[in-house]
Amino acid sequence: MAPTRRAVLALSNALLAGSLLPGCLGPLSSDDSKARGTTVAGDPNPNPAVAGGSDIDRLARGNAEFGLNLLSSLAADEPAKNQFVSPYSVSVALAMTYAGARGETRTQMAEALRFPQDGNSLHAVFGETEDRLAASDGGDSGKDVPFQLKSANAIWGQRNYPWRDDFLTTLETYYDAGLRVCDFETNHDEATETINEWVADRTEEKITELLPKNALGPRTRLVLTNAVYFRATWAEPFEKDRTRRQSFAALDGTRSRVPMMRQSESFPYATVDGHQSIELPYVGGEVGMVVVLPEEGTFEEFERSLDADRASTLLSEMESRKGTIALPRFTVESSFELPETLADLGMPVAFSRGADFGGMVDLEGAGEHLRIDDVLHESYVAVDEEGTEAAAATAVEVAATGATLNPFEMTVDRPFLFFVRHRPTGTVLFLGRVVDAAAARPD
Repeated sequence: MAPTRRAVLALSNALLAGSLLPGCLGPLSSDDSKARGTTVAGDPNPNPAVAGGSDIDRLARGNAEFGLNLLSSLAADEPAKNQFVSPYSVSVALAMTYAGARGETRTQMAEALRFPQDGNSLHAVFGETEDRLAASDGGDSGKDVPFQLKSANAIWGQRNYPWRDDFLTTLETYYDAGLRVCDFETNHDEATETINEWVADRTEEKITELLPKNALGPRTRLVLTNAVYFRATWAEPFEKDRTRRQSFAALDGTRSRVPMMRQSESFPYATVDGHQSIELPYVGGEVGMVVVLPEEGTFEEFERSLDADRASTLLSEMESRKGTIALPRFTVESSFELPETLADLGMPVAFSRGADFGGMVDLEGAGEHLRIDDVLHESYVAVDEEGTEAAAATAVEVAATGATLNPFEMTVDRPFLFFVRHRPTGTVLFLGRVVDAAAARPD
């Protein structure tokens, strides 16, 4: 059972008196492995259904729709730049925030994030998805492990603040996110360092400074974090001696010679209206990278029109075919501040003085209102002959106020899209665009 608020505050005061950490302490619960799907009070519509396949499918579809909208909005701001995001990481961090939202704030967040369920039904499906992702993990970290997939959550709250028991219980029950007590008012720099260390540890040091200096301040009340780490070997690795430099035409028309990996094998493949798509599976077969190469000269139009329905059509048309794939070796690192983008996608109230996060805290007891002050997202992906390594982290800062077919040839020598999906759940873990392979070279 989660501790009552009185017990939480009493314990936090006792821990703080010991000065174990200058920034943050916690988590308060001694058991972060709560069972999924249990009923908790507090979140509206406490009717958690068993998160079956259809519920997970709907959540995955909504997450894909949100991710495509997010990437499209970011690409519109910087169309000539390679970009990479984890819609899953952003969604999980904001789903935890959504647990404390009320009124119009809650309605807008659900619509912008494409949440298909509400209340504890939504959180139960997120919890079941997290469990199934964890079940796909291949073991402890280390370069010799062929497959790793890890997701972790945490919440960092101001000490002596009247957090609602129901809010804390929801996040602990469904997201394994126990409250870690911080003193943002007087030690926000130390809190920033502590949170960054937590993120770095859970992303194998790929993301070391999610929160920049001065990101937090005396008015910070809560930070909700998600971190995702993925490393996998191709089921059919590319032979390094087949990698050759080849011309790649960037979106602006400039050409550069880049390392192009190449192999001939049978893969899920489809051509739809001149657009080619292929899925390259990783060891174990549960996760694969889908590469979509729009017809020459149509990248921008295709990117603008790509939604979950069209992506689903591309996937459904795939069938195993023998052919040759040539793919650039690439690395992309991205960092975003998302408030303006998320507001444009339909949830402006959450960032305004009119935000309602009364489900998080006793506003009368707090004597102030809360709003989302910032949403920070950082991501990294490296694709080479052996496989893929990717990591992402998100922080939400809440502050006061069949048949035999002819062989195919697919040469990815112009702008392309890609995403990494967890096949059993359909969850899009990562999503990106490469419009200039020369700028994405690791060497």
